[in-house]
Amino acid sequence: MFDDNHDAPCPIDFFLWVLQRDGEVILVDTGFDATEGARRGRPIRLDPAEALAPLGLRAADITTLICTHLHFDHAGGLHLFPNAQIHLQAAEMQYATGPCMCHDALRFPFTVDHICEAVRRLYQGRITFHDGDGQVADGVTVHQIGGHTKGLQAVRVETEAGALCLASDAAHFYENISGGKPFPIVVDLEAMLNGFKQLRTLASRPALIIPGHDPLVRQIFPAHPNADFITRLDRGPTGSVPL
Repeated sequence: MFDDNHDAPCPIDFFLWVLQRDGEVILVDTGFDATEGARRGRPIRLDPAEALAPLGLRAADITTLICTHLHFDHAGGLHLFPNAQIHLQAAEMQYATGPCMCHDALRFPFTVDHICEAVRRLYQGRITFHDGDGQVADGVTVHQIGGHTKGLQAVRVETEAGALCLASDAAHFYENISGGKPFPIVVDLEAMLNGFKQLRTLASRPALIIPGHDPLVRQIFPAHPNADFITRLDRGPTGSVPL
C-alpha cells in the first residue's frame, strides 16, 4: 500500500520454523499442504511434515506448536500435527469465527477446513490461548501485534545471537519495516504500523527481525548443513540486513 510500485511482481516465500534445544522441539506455524496449494494456485516444494525429516523429526514428534495466526499459509497444516498443543491468541480465534468473516476481503486468506480443525483441537483440549504477551517455554515468548489479523502474534526466541523475533506477518518483507509500508491484507492499519515499531523492541537488534515471507531471509542467513532448503537463524545473519 502507498507504494508507486504496488503492482510490481514480488517473489514471496512461505516459511515454518523449528525451535530446538536439547530434546525440546517447538514448531512455529505449519505451512500448507499440496491440496491447499493446488486449490489456491500456489504449488509447494515440499509437504510441511516431510520438510522436518532432515532435522530427524516426524510430524508425530511435534507436541508444541505456535500458530502465529490462522491464515491458510500458517495454519494450513494443523491436521498434519495431531499430537501438538497449539498456542494461539484468543483474539485470533474470535476473529476467524466472528462477524468479520462476513466480509469477503477479510475471509479470503482463511480456509474453513483449517478453522474447523482449530475448533476440533479446542474441543480436544489441545489449544492454549494467550491474551497479549505469553510464555511458551524458557526463552520463547509470544506477543500479540495484530494489524494483519486481529490476533496475529510474533514469537521472541533467545538464541546464541541474541533475542530473535519471528515477525510472521507483522511484516511480510524487510521493506514493510524499513519503509513503513503496510501490506494490503490488513484488518487494522494503525495496529500494523505500530507493529513495525514493536518488532524492533522484541529483537536484540534489527538484524534479528525475521520477516514472514521475504526471500531475502534465505540469502542473509546461512543454509542448514542437513538440507539447502532449511535456513539456520540462531547464529545470526552472515549477510547484510536491509534494516
